[in-house]
Amino acid sequence: MKRFTRLTALTAFTALHVFGQDISGEWQGSLKAGPQELRVILQVAKSDNGAWTANLLSIDQSPDRGIGMAATSFSLDGSNVKFVIGQAQGSYDGKLSADGSTITGTWTQLRSLPLDFRRATKDTAWVDPSPHHALFIPVEKNISLEVLDWGGTGRPLVLLAGLGNTAHIFDKFAPKLTPEYHVYGITRRGFGASAAPSPTGNATYSADRLGGDVLAVLDALKLNRPVLAGHSLAGEELSSVGSRHPERVAGLIYLDAGYSYAYYDRARGDLAIDLTELQKKLQQMQPGNSTVNQKQLIEDLLGTILPAFERDLKDAQENPADDMPSPPVSAQVSPITVAVLRGMQKYTDIRVPALAIYAIPHATGQPFKDDSARATADARDEALVDPQAQAFENGVPSARVVRLPHANHFVFLSNEDDVLREMNAFIGNLH
Repeated sequence: MKRFTRLTALTAFTALHVFGQDISGEWQGSLKAGPQELRVILQVAKSDNGAWTANLLSIDQSPDRGIGMAATSFSLDGSNVKFVIGQAQGSYDGKLSADGSTITGTWTQLRSLPLDFRRATKDTAWVDPSPHHALFIPVEKNISLEVLDWGGTGRPLVLLAGLGNTAHIFDKFAPKLTPEYHVYGITRRGFGASAAPSPTGNATYSADRLGGDVLAVLDALKLNRPVLAGHSLAGEELSSVGSRHPERVAGLIYLDAGYSYAYYDRARGDLAIDLTELQKKLQQMQPGNSTVNQKQLIEDLLGTILPAFERDLKDAQENPADDMPSPPVSAQVSPITVAVLRGMQKYTDIRVPALAIYAIPHATGQPFKDDSARATADARDEALVDPQAQAFENGVPSARVVRLPHANHFVFLSNEDDVLREMNAFIGNLH
């Protein structure tokens, strides 16, 4: 009887030890869907308050190895591991092995498929094939950004990803640049492996704050007047640096990134940016805000802000479907993405040599019933995009504007040769 009691106690102690262990780290699994096999990485961490967090990456389905989907919920109850990925409308139900090295379970997304994870080790981890090494550079207290260094010789060139992407979106493109330049890539705060501070207040993810992060990285790397190249929403970071600190960079390259968030055309306005500015001004009018010059604020509202917003509303009423091209955003937009979008600012004084490449009209990849439907879609897209390209061309005297017909929004992927040729010619003429 005593022996049985000791064995029971030992078994209970072993179970408590196994299932109370830390499962944080990287796990690898393969999801088999018919003849196709997709590699999946599960990144698990424990937050400061003791709650589990997780991120799921499908590294064979995206050109951006660093982008993942955050778990809406994650739990470890004894040996039972469960998580939900709201963005993918999928869930996982698995069981942790007694030695804590594997998780056996089922992934459900429209249908159920077996998905087993094994804890990654130094020897078994799937290595990123792109020839870079990763650095983590502090830009603010408790905030470090992932910076990729592809090496190379010559002038430093820093690549900035669009909204929702990471520096890994350039994994295939960047090595094409290293024969001429020393190439780096920055993953902005809130995404990928970079720190993700809570979006409290208006400044945490404002365009100037993100531009300040870029400058902090340049300082840490001791880069002297590099060229900055940004895709999509990274245009606002380029313009933030080029407007406030033009002496810090030699040139700016906008990769389908020269939209209203990068260059604000006063003649046309932008509903999202004007709305954000109006909201900020109205908040400043709240009673008790003694730090604001109320007279000047009222003059700004009556003189420029309200008239611009009225014009935007009338334009939206007449053209309800009009919208500037932007990177794909999931149906479940994260609070950080919302904060970045609300942090857009007006830039009108870019004092650095600039190259702006636009996809006009965009290749969307969607099917059309006939050539007439395709031509109509192309004409509509051109009518939306080309006026912004013209405004950039007229408003930034140093700018060279290039239009690539039927290029994808990710122009450096769809039209790699064209973009490389234009970038090399532009950088070659810089002082």
